[in-house]
Amino acid sequence: MLSLSGLLLGLALLIWLTMRGTELLIAAPLCALLVAALSGFAPFPQLAAPGAPSFTASYMKGFVDFIQSWFFMFLLGSLFGKLMECTGAADSVANWIVGRLGAKHAVGAVVLACAVLTYGGVSLFVVAFSVYPMAVSLFRRANLPRRFIPGTVAFGSVTFTMTSAGSPEIQNWIPIRFLGTTPYAGWEVSLVVALFMLALGQWWLVRTVRLAGARGERFEARASDPVPHDRHLPAVWRGLAPLALVLAVSFALHGRLAESALIVALGTGVLAALVLNFHYAHGLAIALAAGAVGALIAIANTAAVVGFGSVARLTPGFQAAVEAMTSLPGSPLIGAAIAVSVIAGLTGSASGGQSIALPLLAPHYLAQGVDPEALHRVVAISSGGLDSLPHNGYVVTTIRAICGETYAGAYPAMAMLTVVVPVLGTALAVLLFSL
Repeated sequence: MLSLSGLLLGLALLIWLTMRGTELLIAAPLCALLVAALSGFAPFPQLAAPGAPSFTASYMKGFVDFIQSWFFMFLLGSLFGKLMECTGAADSVANWIVGRLGAKHAVGAVVLACAVLTYGGVSLFVVAFSVYPMAVSLFRRANLPRRFIPGTVAFGSVTFTMTSAGSPEIQNWIPIRFLGTTPYAGWEVSLVVALFMLALGQWWLVRTVRLAGARGERFEARASDPVPHDRHLPAVWRGLAPLALVLAVSFALHGRLAESALIVALGTGVLAALVLNFHYAHGLAIALAAGAVGALIAIANTAAVVGFGSVARLTPGFQAAVEAMTSLPGSPLIGAAIAVSVIAGLTGSASGGQSIALPLLAPHYLAQGVDPEALHRVVAISSGGLDSLPHNGYVVTTIRAICGETYAGAYPAMAMLTVVVPVLGTALAVLLFSL
């Protein structure tokens, strides 16, 4: 009981510290230390009994293993996004979408721009940075409350595209290693669930923004608002071609290379973006350096919460919770969805939650004869729900650093769109796979 209480206390403290602005690289190990102490772990391996866990060894194993497995994907994804940004290719694609829909459909235009970039392989963080200036412009022209911009950007980036079949985002590729599937696993159900999440989220978002306007909320300009820069952008096909290549190469090679196909696909996208848009690049060397640093920051923040989860998974409280979730009556997919959702919530990371959950869950459910493709898709979709609790690195960055909003104003809409909608999508996926 003390171990489970410590686990819940550590998670609550992690969320509170994150909402207070504490860096994840500081907050995560501190909270992991609290969890370890209340579970009786020795602080260092030299002080632990033979075979017993220690805080530093357990935390760093999860931290290092995650970086070892996914560094090249993060690096190439970040470089690809930065090249699309500094050449204006991302702006060209987003402007093309926005131009077709117009300010009247500002919310839908922002969602669609984010969805196209995300499904094309651009890093979630880069998508947020790239689309934000256009979102501000559209919301200004439509006179919509700007506190909904973070939720709108996140909805288009981390929900129906991030975990769908064929997506080059790593949340769709991690299960391949453990289940022997492909990134297109369960594509029929995935398509239905993606359309459901898109329709539900879009309906709720448009309705909520309209109601806020009816209450008198309006767009409030700031001196720090991005000013659209007058630059010559590449033709839209020059932006779409690298995105299409990432998807095509990953499709062609996933059977031979599994998750390593994503390295080749993103590398191809980097080369294509560079070759097709080189003459449009502004500050190429600076952009590449920023992409490399951004990759380190993104993977370090994710690894920090994976380290927290690695300590948590060794506690008696965690083991008891997993055993209870995997023993739930009914479809095994229900237990898998709940277990992955909870672990992703504990770590504040969909990819981190999968990396911790699948080594424990995959052998258990495969031994029961669960369809690997169904398990892959349910795991992917469910990981994108509770991961978006306030301590998630993407949530923190998007609300505070990019959009400059407060949690009180922006997070309720983001929670509805990136937590509730994916949870309902997970329930629909389980239902369809069970029919």
